[in-house]
Amino acid sequence: MATRISSSSGVHLIQRRGPGALLLSSRSGPSWTASKPCFWIRRRRSGVALCCPEVGYKVKRKCSKFLEEREIAGITTVSGSGSHEWESVPDIWRTSAQKYGDRVAVLDPYHDPPSKLTYKQLEEEILNFAEGLRQIGTLPEETISLFADNSSRWLVADQGIMVTGAINVVRGARSTDEELFQIYTHSESVGLIIDDPKFLKRLADSLIPRVKVRYVVLLWDDKLNASENVAMKDIPFYTYNEITELGKEKRHFLVESLDEGKRIEFEPIKPDDVATLMYTSGTSGMPKGVMLTHRNILHQINNLWEVVPCQVGDRFLSMLPSWHAYERACEYFIFTHGIEQVYTNVNYLKQDLKQYQPQYLISVPLVYETLYSSIQKQISASSTGRKLVALTLIKISLLYMEAKRIYEGKALSKNPREPPLFFCILDWLFVRLVAVTLFPLHFLAKKLLYSKIHSAIGISKAGISGGGSLPMHIDKFFEAIGVKVQNGYGLTETSPVAACRRPDCNVLGTVGPPIKHTEIKIVEIETGELVTDGSKGIVKIRGPQVMKGYYKNKTSTEAALDRDGWFNTGDIGWIAPKHAIGRSRLCGGMLVLEGRAKDTIVLTTGENVEPAEIEEAAMRSSLIQQIVVIGQDQRRLGAIVVPNKDEVISIFLEKKEELTNEKVLKLLNEEVRTWTAGCAFQIGPILVVDEPFTVDNGLMTPTMKVRRDKVTAQYSDQITNMYK
Repeated sequence: MATRISSSSGVHLIQRRGPGALLLSSRSGPSWTASKPCFWIRRRRSGVALCCPEVGYKVKRKCSKFLEEREIAGITTVSGSGSHEWESVPDIWRTSAQKYGDRVAVLDPYHDPPSKLTYKQLEEEILNFAEGLRQIGTLPEETISLFADNSSRWLVADQGIMVTGAINVVRGARSTDEELFQIYTHSESVGLIIDDPKFLKRLADSLIPRVKVRYVVLLWDDKLNASENVAMKDIPFYTYNEITELGKEKRHFLVESLDEGKRIEFEPIKPDDVATLMYTSGTSGMPKGVMLTHRNILHQINNLWEVVPCQVGDRFLSMLPSWHAYERACEYFIFTHGIEQVYTNVNYLKQDLKQYQPQYLISVPLVYETLYSSIQKQISASSTGRKLVALTLIKISLLYMEAKRIYEGKALSKNPREPPLFFCILDWLFVRLVAVTLFPLHFLAKKLLYSKIHSAIGISKAGISGGGSLPMHIDKFFEAIGVKVQNGYGLTETSPVAACRRPDCNVLGTVGPPIKHTEIKIVEIETGELVTDGSKGIVKIRGPQVMKGYYKNKTSTEAALDRDGWFNTGDIGWIAPKHAIGRSRLCGGMLVLEGRAKDTIVLTTGENVEPAEIEEAAMRSSLIQQIVVIGQDQRRLGAIVVPNKDEVISIFLEKKEELTNEKVLKLLNEEVRTWTAGCAFQIGPILVVDEPFTVDNGLMTPTMKVRRDKVTAQYSDQITNMYK
């Protein structure tokens, strides 16, 4: 068994030679040169330490003190209190294993082999993987790139890296080769943990020959298959099972050492140590490395229950990339409450919603839009009579919920003036009468229609939406059919959740109030001065979840974080005014977002346009799959439209007309104008494109946000011609 370490004199291989001595070998190029056995275990009153005078310092080991207390009994806590308060993210696994031991924690049915782990088993896997990484030379504070997609083994690898005190750098397989190269080199990673042989083969051609890699670990598939596909040359290569077995053996040795009265000195991971580097999605330009500490992430774990009051045994469906800050923080949180997480993907989502009937779904707005479209398509495919009944009942439910929101005081208002008491009383009585009148038909709709939808999608408690703007018509639709969707807000730089709607006060059109220990303020875009409630400006956030800074980027850090700890989000929004009475009496303090400051389109007329509102309105059309509003430095707005081909074709078939490009353009022009008629700005010319914006073609981020700059760049010539 050997361990590799780094020092100022290079890289060294440590091999055990007897109970006390270790042999040091130094690397020169691809070969190892053995030297005298100069490493030994030095006994001290406080324990034993691994030392080497030739290398010049004691080999440093860090630990997750609560999680690893069995292996390093007697370690002194930072506070000296001996309390089991979490000080690093991996500490949560000891608590969860003790509380929920034999309950199923994760179910991963679509990887080979399928995985089903209890909380005790998951804790053991994490500990074994962590110790295995130590044995192949992983040192504290080194950066390790974890390039893999959502899976149970991703979770084990992620937490295993953290346990060692190393910093993981996370990204998914759908990122471009150049992006992965930039992230690996910028982060100064020394090791690489990869998803599967297919991805490994790709990186062996595009990444590995261009960077220094100390070792490669493959999460899925065995070593033989991977070796057949990829020539790894002189880079040490390990499978997931080899790492966990190596760690299991070493942990057994540590326990034996404890029985002999010995213990290895470890330094506890501190709350302010960097836990992970998360590179922003990068809707424009190259992503920046966000340094999140254990304290940042623990804030999320400790404070999300008021947003998601999950109970032991609740089931969550996970389909977002695990390296996405939103998914990642939510996963850590829910595992502290004894839930069962089922891993799925976009190909199996509908099937798994029906099969597993999750209480919660954590996802981005695009997933809820997809579910909405699927439900609408099923209704449209039914007979004329059933279709008419279904659409009528949905409209009645929408009216009922609108009235219900008003009399409950959850109707959003931007007006800072409080309405007169007399008007509020009349208003309340009227909408109450409307709600009472419509309730029987709404109840009938629940029995005849919505119960079938619920049985198909589950989500019996709530869908949590984040990572983008949730269109209002989607929000209203799910409310009408009885599926609670709570919209939240945050950024990678805020770990990420800063605000979220609460289950008992789910105000549509907002992203809710700040979560605990979090401050949000709105400042004037030009001057930076604080604005009054109801006034629009730049959103700023301060709290324990705000990042440490951008890695190796002092300029960007200073631009984003001021001296008082306020983080400039670059988002435009306003805070709902507080009213004691009236329609919006429960909305005070809620945050409302209106887009990104950098997305603002400035026309040659001097008018500023926020494209998000117009795009959201246009997307209500079943004929429009995607749309990007454009018009920077033009007299009027335009749009790039990706049509929903199936719906467009069906319309021409019904009309028995020939489908031509000119007719499609005219149809979509009319559709855009119809759906955006209520917006302050209207769309002029449109450009119809066949290719959807996807992650694979680089026109969307891995978190499914449209890259506006890349879309406009790709169609720059057509846009120029369109405006002529």
